[in-house]
Amino acid sequence: MRQPAVFFGHGSPLNALGGPHADAWRAVGRDLGKPAGVVMVSAHWETRGLGVTAQANPETIHDFGNFGPELHAFQYPAPGSPTLAARVADLTGAQAVEAWGLDHGTWSVLAHVWPEADVPVVQLSLNRDLDARRHYELAKRLRPLRDEGIVIAGSGDFVHNLRTWKRDGGDAYPWATSFNAAVKSALERGDHDALIDWVGLAEDAQLSVPTDEHYLPLLYVAAQAQPGDPVTFFNDVIDGGSISMTGVRIGQAASARSTSDWMAT
Repeated sequence: MRQPAVFFGHGSPLNALGGPHADAWRAVGRDLGKPAGVVMVSAHWETRGLGVTAQANPETIHDFGNFGPELHAFQYPAPGSPTLAARVADLTGAQAVEAWGLDHGTWSVLAHVWPEADVPVVQLSLNRDLDARRHYELAKRLRPLRDEGIVIAGSGDFVHNLRTWKRDGGDAYPWATSFNAAVKSALERGDHDALIDWVGLAEDAQLSVPTDEHYLPLLYVAAQAQPGDPVTFFNDVIDGGSISMTGVRIGQAASARSTSDWMAT
């Protein structure tokens, strides 16, 4: 049965410990149930060439600094799946990698979606040798996995400008609100060319996307859309003026085969 594709606006690593966005992530998890596995594209794994995590027990990577000991000690012991990694490699040409694991773009969100850490997770890297359109075309190769019980996921932020982020909160900048709305509109009308050419989506788009690593995972989710797939949003807020937490789900949740089918043996 076909699984949906989901993009998570992940924001701060501290969201792993709870907060105002966690309830919506838990609700996504309840809707999804326990899929056969998840392929995650995170803003925080950039490579030259394409990699996919292939170990049976991926490490929880604490790829950040300046946070307290509770966050640095946080573990998300979800299994990997060499079998699923091999399937992803067959579809995309990715190279199996064991020198990476699950970075905070992945575990800070999935710790709420599947708190029992019982769904196999593999990460697909962001190949920095590709432009936006080639990322999108690559992502389309993952479409068969949805029919194999696999959730295709992305983790980043529509709007991600740390230079203008207000630590104490406050209203969203008008340019951030405008760009966030333009992305949602393009997703709703299925205008993926507009998403690929994101600089033309809204005035001052480059303030919202000064660097594209947090935006590109969205293209991996948008590329999974099939005719008739509904598009819904969650956590549709902008933190600190310039970090969008908006998430999007494409397609309905569906029952999948047992996770054991993709578990490492």
